[in-house]
Amino acid sequence: MSYLILIILGFIAGTVGSLIGLGGGIIIVPAMLYLSTMTSFFHDVTPQTAIGTSLLVIIFTGLSSTLAYMKYKTVDYKSGLIFFIGSGPGSIIGAYLSKLFNAHTFSVWFGLFMILISITLMLKAKAKPVNKAHKGIIRTYEDESGELYTYSYRIFTGIAIAFFVGLLGGLFGIGGGSLMVPAMMLLFLFPPKVAVATSMLIIFLSSVTGSVSHIAEGHVNWLYALCLVPGAWFGGKMGAWVNKRVRTKTIVLFMRVVLILIGCELIYQGIFS
Repeated sequence: MSYLILIILGFIAGTVGSLIGLGGGIIIVPAMLYLSTMTSFFHDVTPQTAIGTSLLVIIFTGLSSTLAYMKYKTVDYKSGLIFFIGSGPGSIIGAYLSKLFNAHTFSVWFGLFMILISITLMLKAKAKPVNKAHKGIIRTYEDESGELYTYSYRIFTGIAIAFFVGLLGGLFGIGGGSLMVPAMMLLFLFPPKVAVATSMLIIFLSSVTGSVSHIAEGHVNWLYALCLVPGAWFGGKMGAWVNKRVRTKTIVLFMRVVLILIGCELIYQGIFS
């Protein structure tokens, strides 16, 4: 039964993560920590184990999603590789810094981070883009209806932001897409579907580099990862399929509420448990 829970958890995380470019770790990490307090089966889950295992699983979510988005021609490979120049080293440093957390401080900081992500999702939905003039690298994208989008970014700015996102991704085991997607849309004018698809490419590459550090530190529970990966793989494909066919505003709203609730619960556990 416990293994089935992990398979279902992997599928949900992969689907939601792929659908709105979050990667899925934002669901896997708190869920594993919560399960560790509810059942003896997950008694050996520490914050570092949850982070390392999540980041390993996100490799498969990211790869599965990227392959699916490639078929829909929404992945900006050039931008993804440029941003990876920053996110790759950032994820390695973040993985190393994760050792500084104990269970209580991790719960508090991760809870605050989840609330921050909820706020960024709200800003993504309501705020107007700040990048008015196209400078630096200029890209174009034409959607299915024939509407042409133009977006741009300066290389140094993009790499710097990606480094910060990769750092947080390696630190918290979430992949970093929860911040990269809003940044690409608000700062660089990326079309939403291109931002999500490109974010999954970045998440895949960054998770590979971040996982190497966590594996070296012994932060991966291979049995749990083995159960999570099949669900995450098919969930990644499902999320990309749904993204192609429906609007995601309702799901983003749902995610904002869930992230705030889980964040508050983690903060409470970290302070009072």
